[in-house]
Amino acid sequence: METTNGTSFNNPKITVPAVNDVEQQRSMELEAKEDEFNYSKRSQWLRAAVLGANDGLVSTASLIMGVGAVKQDIKAMVLTGFAGLVAGACSMAIGEFVSVYSQLDIELAHIKRDKQRGENRETEEGKIGEKESLPNPLQAAAASALSFSVGAMVPLLALSFISEYKVRLGVVIGAVSTALLVFGWLGAVLGKAPTVRSAVRVLVGGWLAMAITFGLTKLMGSSGL
Repeated sequence: METTNGTSFNNPKITVPAVNDVEQQRSMELEAKEDEFNYSKRSQWLRAAVLGANDGLVSTASLIMGVGAVKQDIKAMVLTGFAGLVAGACSMAIGEFVSVYSQLDIELAHIKRDKQRGENRETEEGKIGEKESLPNPLQAAAASALSFSVGAMVPLLALSFISEYKVRLGVVIGAVSTALLVFGWLGAVLGKAPTVRSAVRVLVGGWLAMAITFGLTKLMGSSGL
């Protein structure tokens, strides 16, 4: 049907394509945000793993250096390092388990409050999706313990097969220094920070921890305590 000025009322080209374009654009934006969230989440997990390995490396190496300051026996140094590995891994696992479980409890309570307030279904589904995206407490605990153990194994493996005391200490320092540079570089890459500066900072921090532990233990050992 047409009017006198020739305008058609049956024109099929209405605003549906525009609506479809808007919906498609929104869908693409949601997918981009989801991809960015997943990447950010993976980066956080990887960075946490690197930091956990660095903790295991520095704490175990410092314990070994401290005992090595007063005892040259390789068995004592190995046992000390192993004890530090087990204790540190358990501490990291328990701490991560409690932290993630507390986060999960808070999120569940938040979802429950939203449901009681009578929010719409879409909001509830969004909250459930957030709940499902939370890390598993047992998974997080296992990951923390594993990353700590990986770092702690570096000084343990470095000293286990060297009988000469001075060579043993030198090898431990060399292996730990190399691992510190690697962990510092990885942490900087994942955190998008300057790599050289971050790696050097981690290296110097590890050296200070080992030197302070060695020096204070040597001092206490020489004083007859």
